Amino acid sequence: MKGHACVNQLDLNGRVAVITGGARGIGYAAAERVLASGGQVALWDIDAARLAEAAHKLSAAGEVSTAVVELTDEASVGAAAKAAIARHGKVDILVNNAGITGGNGKLWELDPATWRRVVDVNLIGPYLTCRALVPHMIERAYGRIVNIASIAGKEGNPNASHYSASKAGLIGMTKSLAKELAQAGILVNCITPAAAKTEIFDQMKQEHIDFMLSKIPMNRFLAVEEAAAMIGWLASEDCAFSTGAVFDLSGGRAVY
Repeated sequence: MKGHACVNQLDLNGRVAVITGGARGIGYAAAERVLASGGQVALWDIDAARLAEAAHKLSAAGEVSTAVVELTDEASVGAAAKAAIARHGKVDILVNNAGITGGNGKLWELDPATWRRVVDVNLIGPYLTCRALVPHMIERAYGRIVNIASIAGKEGNPNASHYSASKAGLIGMTKSLAKELAQAGILVNCITPAAAKTEIFDQMKQEHIDFMLSKIPMNRFLAVEEAAAMIGWLASEDCAFSTGAVFDLSGGRAVY
């Protein structure tokens, strides 16, 4: 968004955030915001080259570590969690941002392997990262978990049944986990953005992109910096009584 800047100072001094899909898009913007707010970041991504490039750029702003992680693999996630704790001393914040669209098509036209892969990355991945890091947060009696869902998870986008279902599942997981951790000092929330113009658009047909824009009353896509601002607040101590909540970032699209 032209002219957008980080104007509100958040206090994340001394906090350590694991950000999945951190090499680009919303994840990268969230990492920038955490570092600008005094925190440290552990970037997890499947793309080793982009991860190294992102870390190189971000390291000027603060402490950054990286791990190449296959989020659907329990051993890969577990190893990355241990490495992050060893490197940074702790993990306070988990941002489950990594996701894929799996392309577009009618439900009956989508390949079962593609459908399963989208659910694996978008829903099983966050389950495995939470499973790996929540016990550590419980030990420390502090944590902030922010899951990046989607407006598609609330409304169900046509020609994106796999993506919509995976994000609806992530909303449900957010609410369940939040109740389980409500007295443990760990808050779990999710955001439901409308589309942000990132590289994920490369996986979509133009007509689907046009459809998404037509649904947004502001008539523009989300800026990644705007998503990062919301994530940063949810990851901070200022967010103290909201848990299991769904925060809308849809430019007026959402009806509930």
